[in-house]
Amino acid sequence: MITNLTMPDGSLMPDKTANLQYGSIQAFVYAFTFIGGLFADKILGFRKSLFWGGLLMITGSIILAINPHTFFFLGISFTVVGTGFFKPNISTMVGQLYKKNDNRRDAGFSLFYSGINIGALLGGYACITIGQSGHPWSWNLAFGLAAIVMTISLITFVLTKKNLGPIGLSPFKTKADTITAYEADAIGGNNPGKVVGIETKSTKAKWLELAVFIGSLAVIPLIMTMVRKTEYTDWFMYTIGPLTLVYLVYEMSRHTWSESKKLIAALIFIIFSILFWAFFEQAGGSLSLFANRNLSDTLLGFIKVNPVGVNNSANSLFVIIFAPIAGFIWLAMAKRKIEPNTVVKFGLGFIFLGLAYLIFFSTRFFTNGLGIANLNIFTLAYLVVTLGELCLSPIGLSIMTKLSPAKLQGVMMGMWFLASAYGQYVAGLIGASMAGNSEGDSLVDKLISYTASFQQLGIYALIAGAVLIIISPVVRKLMQDVK
Repeated sequence: MITNLTMPDGSLMPDKTANLQYGSIQAFVYAFTFIGGLFADKILGFRKSLFWGGLLMITGSIILAINPHTFFFLGISFTVVGTGFFKPNISTMVGQLYKKNDNRRDAGFSLFYSGINIGALLGGYACITIGQSGHPWSWNLAFGLAAIVMTISLITFVLTKKNLGPIGLSPFKTKADTITAYEADAIGGNNPGKVVGIETKSTKAKWLELAVFIGSLAVIPLIMTMVRKTEYTDWFMYTIGPLTLVYLVYEMSRHTWSESKKLIAALIFIIFSILFWAFFEQAGGSLSLFANRNLSDTLLGFIKVNPVGVNNSANSLFVIIFAPIAGFIWLAMAKRKIEPNTVVKFGLGFIFLGLAYLIFFSTRFFTNGLGIANLNIFTLAYLVVTLGELCLSPIGLSIMTKLSPAKLQGVMMGMWFLASAYGQYVAGLIGASMAGNSEGDSLVDKLISYTASFQQLGIYALIAGAVLIIISPVVRKLMQDVK
């Protein structure tokens, strides 16, 4: 869609600019998850945050469906804020379904991850197929479909949330309930003065919640400006990271040294994940452009497909298939006490990612001589990418809930996704560098240029994986009793 946007001179957006724009949008989408997690921890609770985020995302999709070219940045800005409230908090709620040291947590997150990717598979292929159909209303229909599906999902959540018990309730409500129960037990529930105090806290909570709702709407014009101008993204990313680190240090000062060491371990995982996502998220940038120009449209020798659709959906399909299998493997290994620790799993994630990019590189050896590469080899690379993702992403979601104190789980999950924001940002820079080197080249030259870059990314990922495995004993000591 981004490459279909027009520049001020009326021309379509060039590859380099599109990569930067994609990285900017994705960076803001994930950066706001830290803010959404913070507000969920302190004010809204996870349920209200998730519902509010869903409403904003639906609104953004409706705006895009009305006119995706004219209102592109307005719709995207609603989606940015909505995702900030939605994405980290649904993951945190999954973590709260399990008790401390429950061996099923990693497997549970793998299944959760599989469920997420069912939507990504259907949406990734359906929306790109509709959007590129050539119909005058194609992109309107694609974004309209997204709004409909998101609405169904939100209704499902509302109808089933009663099964969650106390999970995800407002922190103010939880405190009030605790005080009420304590007073009823201690004084027979007959103390009107105390009850008035609880009601006052409830009133304060309502005002704070209202302020969050209004503030999240008021910030949308600012986000529109910052997303439209990619240079503003640079300033934002240079600022938000240091500020979150300062806030984390402040929170560490309020916790015990044992808890702080776990937070330091979590920070190590977060830092490495930035590098992982910078490579992985070439899927929406350089790999998408490569698929659009340099791949055949035949899979397994006889299936005609849209290669960009394959790029957008192959990973999700493989996640759906292999995430449950990975979950069962972790459970089986845990029963036999041979499950690798989280740090080693992260290292394996990088190693699989590195091997995948070397397979992407190898597509240059499977071409028709005119710069069109074999789609089968490209799809095989995505299978290996998925194995790496399953060793890192769902495990990362799980470990954030394990290492974080109860009152910081939303914040730390937000920081995990903030790392994704930096990864997306760096991914845009990497993709722009690739496109800048191949602008105006022939298909053969583009093939050589892009695959050479894929080879470099593969080597760097393998090195990162080796480093993680080497330092795993140190990180394990910081994690203490967390596996």
